Amino acid sequence: MGLEHRQLGRIGAIGVDEIAYAKGHKYLTLVYQIEQGCVRLLWIGRERTVESFEQFFTMIGETVAGQIEFVCSDMWQPYLKVIRERCSQAIHILDRFHIVAKMNAAVDEMRAGEARRLARDGYEPILKKTRWCVLKRKANLTERQRFRLRDLLRYNLQTVRAYLLKEDFQQFWDYESPTWAGKFLDDWCRQAMRSRIQPMKKVARTLRSHRELILNYFRAKKAPQRHRRGPQQQGESDHAKILRLPHLPRPGNRVISWAWQIARAGRRPQIFLTRQFSFHNCRPRPRPAVTPGAGV
Repeated sequence: MGLEHRQLGRIGAIGVDEIAYAKGHKYLTLVYQIEQGCVRLLWIGRERTVESFEQFFTMIGETVAGQIEFVCSDMWQPYLKVIRERCSQAIHILDRFHIVAKMNAAVDEMRAGEARRLARDGYEPILKKTRWCVLKRKANLTERQRFRLRDLLRYNLQTVRAYLLKEDFQQFWDYESPTWAGKFLDDWCRQAMRSRIQPMKKVARTLRSHRELILNYFRAKKAPQRHRRGPQQQGESDHAKILRLPHLPRPGNRVISWAWQIARAGRRPQIFLTRQFSFHNCRPRPRPAVTPGAGV
């Protein structure tokens, strides 16, 4: 009865993601409307295939689909294909959550592999109990973890280099200009490809293959005004109003995490391009090369 009386109206921004509901790679596809004043679940479909996602656009019709201005998704190829074919007029943004998750997974893979190698070669367990030291945000580290990370950064390990690459990439989200953000992204990918760290090289190849969709994160914030506004709304784009979302709590699911992260960003972006790795927002001191096993 609820769906029969539901009024879809105009949909300006949607987010799509999958959720596992059973063991054995059983997924549901969820589509949300993510706009200021209207955040709601629009559709649920079985599996995460092209056929299942196309059913959503069939349900809303071509008229409503043609009014969608922004789409947020992960890098799952069936989603990208359907959005490209059925919602080509919209600005397609890749979810920041998934990009950061891939970066963290690469660092953790490097840490686990190097820890096993050091143990096999008879070195001290330098990387033992350091997983969350290199994965958590610096602001969320406990005092003990901060000291543990400080000691870890003294070593010339691939895990440390992967961590510094991950931290350096966080500057990417502070840009406002798609052009300068693209220059930073290209420069970071070159550094990662030259690092000889296979998990980070894999991330760099993924970012390069989705470069334009990633830069849509910045193009969306510069989207042109499409409607007339009152005096208090002059100069504010439709997308900026979508992203503010002041009424939302911290989301418990990933579908609206992209919008929430932008809405909660309160600092002014710092526009700069650098080859230097940053730690604690200061210029890093040169670290002497220390052979693993030489002691903490």
